[in-house]
Amino acid sequence: MKTYQSAIQKGLPKKTKSFCPVCNKPLEASIYEKDGEVMISKRCPEHGYFEDVYWSDVGMYLWAEKFAYDGKIDKTHHKIEEGCPYDCGLCKEHRSSTILANIDVTNRCNLNCDFCFANANARGYVYEPTFEQVVEMLTALREEKPVPCTAVQFAGGEPTLKEDIFDMIRTAKEMGFSQVQLATNGIKMKDPNFVKRLRDAGLSTVYLHFDGLTKDVEPYIDVRKEVIENCRKVDQGVVLVPTIIKGFNDHQIGDMIKFAARNIDVIRGVNFQPISFSGRATHAERKEKRYTIPDLAKDIEEQMGGQILKKDFYPVPCVVPLSKLVEVYKGKPQIEFSAHPHCGMATYVFVNDGDPDDLIPINRFVNVDKFFETIEGITDDLKKGGILNKGRAVKKGLEILYRYIDNEKKPKSLRFRKLLEKVLLNQDYKSLGDFHETALFVGSMHFQDIYNIDIERVKRCVIHYATPDPERRIIPFCAYNTIYRDKIERKYAVPIDEWRKEHIGNEGV
Repeated sequence: MKTYQSAIQKGLPKKTKSFCPVCNKPLEASIYEKDGEVMISKRCPEHGYFEDVYWSDVGMYLWAEKFAYDGKIDKTHHKIEEGCPYDCGLCKEHRSSTILANIDVTNRCNLNCDFCFANANARGYVYEPTFEQVVEMLTALREEKPVPCTAVQFAGGEPTLKEDIFDMIRTAKEMGFSQVQLATNGIKMKDPNFVKRLRDAGLSTVYLHFDGLTKDVEPYIDVRKEVIENCRKVDQGVVLVPTIIKGFNDHQIGDMIKFAARNIDVIRGVNFQPISFSGRATHAERKEKRYTIPDLAKDIEEQMGGQILKKDFYPVPCVVPLSKLVEVYKGKPQIEFSAHPHCGMATYVFVNDGDPDDLIPINRFVNVDKFFETIEGITDDLKKGGILNKGRAVKKGLEILYRYIDNEKKPKSLRFRKLLEKVLLNQDYKSLGDFHETALFVGSMHFQDIYNIDIERVKRCVIHYATPDPERRIIPFCAYNTIYRDKIERKYAVPIDEWRKEHIGNEGV
């Protein structure tokens, strides 16, 4: 693959910027190898020395760096005064446009999970933007340049507690968001009619909290299964979202993937999220519970009996060549998955001949590296203008791509060539949707906390929060949850006691 332009310093050791976990002041930090792991450390003059695991496998860390790519933003909403990440809005230091936007529509919830970022009872106030404020946030996202944001997730708290959530979903679709997600615990979705109303409003995906398959780690497993059945009845796609904590539910990772495969008609993927410490945690607590992406890949390989291997996972920006191809083909800028290479990794697996216990990762029958090299070759041909007929150029490239597909190893019933042609020739969300109905996404996004935060990752974040701020500030996920959330929410919140007096009988507090 090509080495794309990136300001990321590669190799180890290296310097970066981070924060003091106590006073939140910016600090110089070091990233280095220690006993086969990648560590990050910093020293605060007032609060002392802090060290934490960045990635648990140095070889995997260095391999992922070769995919580093910096995107661009033409329209920013905030001027630089103090430097990253204190001028998020986004500012011109940011290297990635918004791939997925989060809008927290409430911090009320009908559960009380101790690792949650947003909980009205714990914070003592209710943060709940009005419908008009939500529309303003959606508008800011659609006005991003060079590419408007195309995917939004309504979250919280528990977004299903908002009575106007259906109107929000419907409005987002009308404004041009191709992908509209709902991050939910599923409690309200035990009602089949509620699920149908979500689907009718235009919901694309249910992002379902799902920590395991036994009640000791997932007390609401019966609810989760009921929600999945209700979604199946109305053809509503689901992605399982487990928060993984070492020593708590990391032993059930393989079982969760197997469960998803057995329900692949409705479950589109499993997106694991290693724990991010949202509050104060001692060094001993972090050492006991800290879990990183390489840990996940290793556990998947072991728990899946080698069906999915550690080497099957690729970092998010590996798909940049596809965006480059579509950009040249269509003649206009496209969304680029320009996340930092250490933010997330994923693969696709296929069910072989209808047997959910027989899973085949995509790179078992596709030479992934050659695939992307060929995509880059097609893009170069189009740029040079050597082939005037764009369709002919892509078809020529497809013939080359077919050489890197091993038909003997691919799932027997999979019409992979047809799927590939639809994705590359049609280049639309329906084609991608058809692909996701055949393949199971298995991935991970490890959000940073105040202990392991690396500002170089913040600058390349592709998952952002929209805010009700009049300046229409859009803030990278990890910056929002470490230094911005409390400030933004308190500005637009009401005290919880005051809210209760005005909303007697409402759920969530």
